[in-house]
Amino acid sequence: MSSHKPSGVQRPLSPHLGIYKPQISSVLSIMHRASGVFLSLGSLVFAVWIFCAAYYPDAHETVNVAFTSTIGTMFLIAWSAAFYYHASNGVRHLFWDMGKGFSIRSMTKSGIAVLCITATCTIITWMIILNGVSYEPT
Repeated sequence: MSSHKPSGVQRPLSPHLGIYKPQISSVLSIMHRASGVFLSLGSLVFAVWIFCAAYYPDAHETVNVAFTSTIGTMFLIAWSAAFYYHASNGVRHLFWDMGKGFSIRSMTKSGIAVLCITATCTIITWMIILNGVSYEPT
């Protein structure tokens, strides 16, 4: 057996996040997981709201007040942004499942498209909600 010792270069035993420059694909992958967790937590809050509406009207009113507060509205905006992000990035993943869009250029373009779609859909949704637009059938 040879006893091979590394030359004076000190290298980590395993890769670490501090070594690599963040790329759009890795950042969006982490955001996809985080948005999934946030959607799950938001769904629990939504379930509590529905439960209160069905069984505890006073508690339901308290939850409504919480949702209409500044922090509650920020939570709902973030939750809707997470929904749009997760959905549009999920479509991106479906294309990857079909073997399309694996070049670096294509991954970067589709990642930017996901962010633009998320921002656009979230802004339009909240413009409609905050401006009180209602649909009146004719």
